[in-house]
Amino acid sequence: MKNRIFISGSSGFVGVNLVKYLDNIFNLDMYQKNSDIKLNHEIVIHLAGKAHDLKNVSSSDEYYKVNTELTKEIFDAFLISEAKVFITLSSVKAVADEVDGELTEDFIPNPITHYGKSKLLAEHYILSQPIPDGKRVYILRPCMIHGPGNKGNLNLLYSLVSKGLPWPLGLFENSRSYLSIENLCFIIKELIDREDIPSGVYNVADDVPLSTNELIKMIAESKDKKARILNLSKNLINVLASVGDFLKLPLNSERLQKLTESYVVSNAKIKQALGKELPISSKYGLIKTFQSFSHNV
Repeated sequence: MKNRIFISGSSGFVGVNLVKYLDNIFNLDMYQKNSDIKLNHEIVIHLAGKAHDLKNVSSSDEYYKVNTELTKEIFDAFLISEAKVFITLSSVKAVADEVDGELTEDFIPNPITHYGKSKLLAEHYILSQPIPDGKRVYILRPCMIHGPGNKGNLNLLYSLVSKGLPWPLGLFENSRSYLSIENLCFIIKELIDREDIPSGVYNVADDVPLSTNELIKMIAESKDKKARILNLSKNLINVLASVGDFLKLPLNSERLQKLTESYVVSNAKIKQALGKELPISSKYGLIKTFQSFSHNV
């Protein structure tokens, strides 16, 4: 008999891809916003959340209402139900907005944004509750998730390269972790299927972090173009970003930091628990994402 799975956030990017991944294997039940939470399922996957608003137009209350309170409500329903497995998506930003070195699960959380704080409060609530015998609870902290249909910073880079515009930040060396949607779906299915993976908090990321310069080259390759990377002076770029702050230009100090900072996430704990390699390599997953962008242009 197929498992019956309750999924919140099924219309979001992760939800849409996960439903496709699991649809032929399990009997899925989608939670609709503002509907009563009635759990009659074996598995609960909580994906619904308020994403980080890079334009800073969202009120702080929205983050706590969705990321904290809704999570508590669904988790409470799970605890008193007969469901065996609870999986929820938190974020690496529940731990740190900047990383010096490699982010592991041992880091003491210190989020700065309301997004990160609201995610951390949800984590604290879940971890504060005793888990009944026979139940498993997993908190996943993904880094930047990408894949076909994704909208975000990778689209901006793709658009720039596609137009033949040069990348001016070649002298800024960084290293960032990414997460293929296929790897995330694989991990979630493993957590559903296997009873030998301990409950707990797990970072989720692809194996190999990449620099922004490497991404620019990969995008160019996917377009059969030659990457145009300029090594402009860092001091000049910083001055231009400062001017952008004043004149409200596309390049400002905050965006410069986002484009050039390092954020490396360790996936050692989840890989050790799985005892398996992830199915998609970092580069192959990103190439598939970039190829999907070309079909939407």
